[in-house]
Amino acid sequence: MTTMENTAGPGTWELVGKRALVTGGSRGIGAAVVRQLLDAGAQVLTTARSAADTVPEGAVFVEADVRTRAGAEALAAAAREALGGVDMLVHNAGGAGPHRGALAIPDEEWQDALDLNFLASVRLDALLAPEMRERRSGAIVHVSSAAVPTVAPPFLHYTAAKAALENYSRGLAQELAPFGVRVNTVSPGRTATPGGERTREQWAHLSEGPGQDLTAPPLGRDGEPDDIADAVLFLLSARASWLTGSSLVVDGGEFPRG
Repeated sequence: MTTMENTAGPGTWELVGKRALVTGGSRGIGAAVVRQLLDAGAQVLTTARSAADTVPEGAVFVEADVRTRAGAEALAAAAREALGGVDMLVHNAGGAGPHRGALAIPDEEWQDALDLNFLASVRLDALLAPEMRERRSGAIVHVSSAAVPTVAPPFLHYTAAKAALENYSRGLAQELAPFGVRVNTVSPGRTATPGGERTREQWAHLSEGPGQDLTAPPLGRDGEPDDIADAVLFLLSARASWLTGSSLVVDGGEFPRG
């Protein structure tokens, strides 16, 4: 566990004094969320399955596997020890590799996709949200995917798990709203991250070609991690104080929703 040190300038401390837990914060979108939280004055604990030198300086890092109940319990205990509690919870850990079709996805990969992309959030929320409810304040953001409505067979284990996450998120928002705890979802589109690039390479190998639409989203470029982190920070902040149960799609117009 590293020592926490906040180096943000006073003028940027929008969330000063708030305590945040971010899963999957060692690279990509998660690391951008951690950096922005630190810049806003928050104390941040983040986690991944293995240590990485890309964890933003100033955050507490704990190795944990959120796919298991034991991992979630250990992470919640570490957050209480390091931060004294959690005011903001960002579920960013997720992902799954492609297959040739839905019927080619092995049973164990269905279970892994559900554990990582859905049940990890359910378990960690169950451990930490009751404390927010008792304090009558808090904010939770679940990171889903803008691709959920496309139901692409090669990624169906991933999008099905994320669809379950979005449904759960809306229901949890209803339950916690009377206690001042907000729950929202951010759904990123194609974003320039190491995980996204790895998935595109895997699909290209399976399809023996590009395996993806190389046309940029309508706004003309792929997303950057900070584009997604901006949306997460907005939903965590007081500027979104009247938003709960919402899903904010951040995809440059790639996946229009009706």
